[in-house]
Amino acid sequence: MSVRPLFATLAVAGTVLALASCASDTAAETPQADSTCTPAEAPTVESDVTVEHALGTTTIPAGASRVASVGWGNQDVALALGFAPVGADDQTWSMTGDDGLGLYDWTLDGYAALCADEPVIFDTTDGVDFEAIADAAPDVILAAYSGLTEDDYATLSKIAPTVAYPDIPWYTPWREAIQLDADALGKSAEGEALVADLDTQIADASADITSFEGKKAAFFYVNPADLSTISIYATGDSRTAFLGDLGFDAPQFAVDTSESGAFYADIAAENADILSDVDVFVMYGDDDLVKAFQADPLWSTLDAVKNGAIVTMGSGDALSGSVTPTALSIPWMLDTYVGMLDDAASLAE
Repeated sequence: MSVRPLFATLAVAGTVLALASCASDTAAETPQADSTCTPAEAPTVESDVTVEHALGTTTIPAGASRVASVGWGNQDVALALGFAPVGADDQTWSMTGDDGLGLYDWTLDGYAALCADEPVIFDTTDGVDFEAIADAAPDVILAAYSGLTEDDYATLSKIAPTVAYPDIPWYTPWREAIQLDADALGKSAEGEALVADLDTQIADASADITSFEGKKAAFFYVNPADLSTISIYATGDSRTAFLGDLGFDAPQFAVDTSESGAFYADIAAENADILSDVDVFVMYGDDDLVKAFQADPLWSTLDAVKNGAIVTMGSGDALSGSVTPTALSIPWMLDTYVGMLDDAASLAE
């Protein structure tokens, strides 16, 4: 999903920098699970559940078991709670996975752990893939982290009870996304336990790291072909917010951007000094982008850029997808991400 959930193409504010997803072809047939693996009995929603969200109030009936996932990362919550979604939105920017299915490694691992058939993948090229979702015959549609419009929600609700985001499209903190999806599956207590476990993993992974203390970091979107302007994700965006989870402080401009109600803001190169308090830059891209930044006459005036305190997360591969945190991507990427950030933060000292 890409900033639209990896995700951003700076073309349409709201989905551009919200998660970016290149579409994959919808699977013609659902791949079969490993025949040597014995799936557990599929769970069901044990009693009627009513959930409030930004687009309405939804009741999921007892006995619901077939889950569809729309948006970013909602399928991972279901998998973590024992439900194997029958269908999910394409999660990848590009077909860089081993099998080209349209799911990243941690999600595929989740299906394998449940010995479950892989899902039908909904094509997100033109928005919500209503026809494929209907064909999957879900009992409930999870969209706690998504960009559904009111019209999208109305159409999906005719297919199955649908649970949208709690407040703002593409702006649901990962903890809230987990809890809302868990509530929809009648697993509120299990959702709370899942969040608590992930918080423990985060604390453990960063416990011995001293380089983050007193340092300011944020996540950025940079077009390598045009360094005249870059974009910073606000503190409310899950990417910059996750840096806070790990122990970084937020630069003032990221805080100001959140307080303005925006989830990202553009910074022109001639105003680079606005980011003078940033100790660590995190962004999609590769080493060539770092070299370009350091060669730029304006961005190179920043101490973090001079010092090379820049973490690049790739573009479209699993690592780049993992930093928009989900229930399953957090443990998958945590140690690697903390190590990369530690290396960069050490350069800022």
